[in-house]
Amino acid sequence: MAYFLLRRGVPHGENRLVRFCKKLYRPVLTQAVRWPVMVLLAAVAALAGSLLLATQLGSEFLPELNEGSVWVNLTLPPGISVSEAVRECARVRSILKQFPEVRAVISKAGRPEDGTDPKQINMAEFLVDTYPQEEWKSKLSKEELLKRFDEALSKVPGFEPSFSQPIRDNILESISQIDGQIVIKVFGDDLGLIKKTAQQVLDQVSSVRGVARAFIDREGSVPQLQIEIDRARAARYGLNVVDVQNVIETALGGKEATEIWEGERKYPVVVRLREEQRRDISTIGKILVETPHGLRVPLEDVATLSIGSGSMNIAHESGKRLNAIGVFLRGRDMGSAVAEMQQRVKQNVSLPSGYYLQWGGEFENQQRAMARLQVIVPISIFLIFLLLFNAFGSVKSALLILSNIPFALVGGILALLITKIPLSVSAAIGFIALFGQAVLNGVVIVSYFNALRAEGLDARQAAIEGSLVRFRTVLMTALLAMLGLLPMALSKGIGSEVQKPLAVVIIGGLVSATALTLIVLPALYTLVERRSTPRADTPVLASQSGD
Repeated sequence: MAYFLLRRGVPHGENRLVRFCKKLYRPVLTQAVRWPVMVLLAAVAALAGSLLLATQLGSEFLPELNEGSVWVNLTLPPGISVSEAVRECARVRSILKQFPEVRAVISKAGRPEDGTDPKQINMAEFLVDTYPQEEWKSKLSKEELLKRFDEALSKVPGFEPSFSQPIRDNILESISQIDGQIVIKVFGDDLGLIKKTAQQVLDQVSSVRGVARAFIDREGSVPQLQIEIDRARAARYGLNVVDVQNVIETALGGKEATEIWEGERKYPVVVRLREEQRRDISTIGKILVETPHGLRVPLEDVATLSIGSGSMNIAHESGKRLNAIGVFLRGRDMGSAVAEMQQRVKQNVSLPSGYYLQWGGEFENQQRAMARLQVIVPISIFLIFLLLFNAFGSVKSALLILSNIPFALVGGILALLITKIPLSVSAAIGFIALFGQAVLNGVVIVSYFNALRAEGLDARQAAIEGSLVRFRTVLMTALLAMLGLLPMALSKGIGSEVQKPLAVVIIGGLVSATALTLIVLPALYTLVERRSTPRADTPVLASQSGD
């Protein structure tokens, strides 16, 4: 392609822009090479300052992807009937449909027919399908629309909605089987003590800034018909506990009595009390229990019947009972919010012996991803060092090129601070890509320095001449990557939330990496090579002059 496209009409000299940039660059480079120690100290100070500022960065697992729809979770009062749950769901749908941005609302209460989502009837979910955001006449942002949804639903007593997105909600549930970006699990043995501790934890995390909603999963009690068999009274009639239980099971739950055949088909016939009789405790107490002697006695003669309440849910994990607290955040990064929660819980909640907390949800994924990156990144840098050492045959040259990596952090960190983007896995991958670009620029410039040294120039002359010759190459490489990623950094379409941190880190990091490559690296090269003699052996790359 170069042969066919670049044969004629291509100027070999530098254009006006490059000449103007070099005119500004030359005096800066000359002073940097003249005072290398001062330049290096300034660069180290800039690096230290950026690392200090990095502590102000928030953190999260991944930016929330805009899926274009809204998923609303709503917990209705425990023990609500099916008919009442249907009415409340219709009420919520009518409230949400009043917004002109909403196209349709679909609701589900309890578990589906296939049983794949085992939820109780008081746990309702709503899929809110909205029009494309560019068609919204109100010109609201999605966050502002969610606030209006929240205000409208919160006016109804007993409604505490939480807002997510369809795919994201499924991912959150697959992580810890509980709704919530952050899930705090309280493990122990005594159910009452677990509930008490969970309530204390909930009180502490609810008031943390940025917490949109915090709740105990499947909290509350449901009404129960409690039948306690009196063993002594039953024994007087010659009855076993199993005999009484069989009667109760048949009357309330139903039991197969016989079968009806219709041709080749058979149908079981189940016997039990009518629904209105099953709701009446006095009717249940009068059920007759047949004794071995043929005598029939009422159930209330051998058992105590009462209406009480019981736990809605008793969860287990790893052989331990637990209660879980789900937390949804809004307007704050996850890392700082969790840090504040953990500090408050540690200071104000005392855990009994044998009881412990476990922090999970997206926070668990973030911790796991960052721990993995802490292993992978050093290994990658070490492998890069081995490749550089193999190419240059010099530890000194390899370390000089690798010195570009920490200085590239400066711009990336500042870019995240300016754009107010938290540190996430996406941003971390951007830093890894940035390191590669910084190493590439270092190879381009140091290889030419070594070539000039091999020709007999001293370190200062090689640094100045080599930097000026490679100036256009380094600048072009950096601008190519920056301009190529600019649309990704400015994009606001679906999916841009995940891409934006990566692009912002690379663009910001290349600004500092390019400046430091062109100024700090020549100064550092002069400082390191000042007392060494010119080298005669250089890699093949160093034998190429010009761009």
